[in-house]
Amino acid sequence: MKRFFSLWLCSVAVLLSPLAALAQAPAGGDGQAASDTANATAAAAAVASGKVTTRPPDMLEHVVDSVLELFNVKSSGNTVTHYVICALFLVCAVLLRRFLTTIFFNQLKKLAAKTETTLDDKLFPAMEAPVATFVMVTGIFAALKVLKLSETADRSIGYGSTVAFSLVIFWGLLRAFDAIIDHAAEIAREKHMSIAAFMPWIKKSLIAVFVVVGSLMTVQSLGYNVSTILQGLGIGGLAFALAAQDTIANLFGSLVVAIDQPFKIGETVKIGAHTGTVEDIGLRSTKIRLVDKSLVVMPNKMVSSEAIVNLSRFTQRRVEQVIGLTYDTTPDQLTAIVEDIRGILAAEAEIDPASPLVYFRDLNASSLDVWVVYVSRDPDLKKGFALKQRINLAIMRAVAARGLSFAFPTSVMHLDGPVAKQLVGGSKS
Repeated sequence: MKRFFSLWLCSVAVLLSPLAALAQAPAGGDGQAASDTANATAAAAAVASGKVTTRPPDMLEHVVDSVLELFNVKSSGNTVTHYVICALFLVCAVLLRRFLTTIFFNQLKKLAAKTETTLDDKLFPAMEAPVATFVMVTGIFAALKVLKLSETADRSIGYGSTVAFSLVIFWGLLRAFDAIIDHAAEIAREKHMSIAAFMPWIKKSLIAVFVVVGSLMTVQSLGYNVSTILQGLGIGGLAFALAAQDTIANLFGSLVVAIDQPFKIGETVKIGAHTGTVEDIGLRSTKIRLVDKSLVVMPNKMVSSEAIVNLSRFTQRRVEQVIGLTYDTTPDQLTAIVEDIRGILAAEAEIDPASPLVYFRDLNASSLDVWVVYVSRDPDLKKGFALKQRINLAIMRAVAARGLSFAFPTSVMHLDGPVAKQLVGGSKS
């Protein structure tokens, strides 16, 4: 593809050469002389009236003029020296292109292979074809500018060079931009960043914007006024925005998710009333697999506006529970069991030693409540449940060793009056 684009750019420049030669070819005899006299008279009148301004020479024309001065070429027509210098520019362009593609860029690739980063491994191969094409386009148009052609041919060459140089420069920038985005996407995938899912879409969007801006700048360089085009795009964009408000809102929501990165694919989150595992983050919606294995598809505008609780990003896990003992437990036994529970927590290496809190807290309706709080070092859910199980079993053994019992909800019914006497009497009989 890159070779096709390079050859296409060069062919644009080459096709201008016969057109330019055709434009300067004499139409024959007295008619051509009369036409030249008329053109000279009209040009003189235009210059005298101040309606025509001379276009300043560009950098390439300065280079060509310097070479002509170097060879002391001052003739107004095409001589053998002009054609020799024209061929010299073409040969130098071919040789320089060959040097760049076979030696210079090969050395750069070898140096890039020795560096730690992979950006240069992508950037140098991407820039090889645009640089080689730039050299060839420069040589072709320099060769054309050596020849003394008609005003129409010079104008055509000027337009052709503007388009060709603009295309090759934007092509090189586009390939460099593409390599940088691919490198960023690779880093995002290696670091498991949530923005990795959006990188293909971001790449296409930025490249589209880049192409539009490059096209407008090329049109502007040709002398056209792009303000009318931009006004038309503004009106069309407004109509499109009004017709696709929800779609645009979802796209902006996806950008918010990509920039803030509140969750990644595979993490468990709670968004609004839905709790589950993130399966996919798209441009329009986010898919969440709930605990019951059903699938919820949430529009990204809703995701970006809701409070998001990421259940996979605990730094530690806090456990709080209440242990109820029966009311026949004595104060000394309560004091002893509180100390036993504190010892159980202190003996666990997976518990943060500064976190345990164990106190006889409440005289509840049917139990004496001991409040137990601790924080596990590891945020993993399975390890947290395993730790809690070990602690609960150790507390049960300590309660049994003290001869105590866990309380459960109980109620006492007091009966009085005639009905109670009948029930009591009936039970005695």
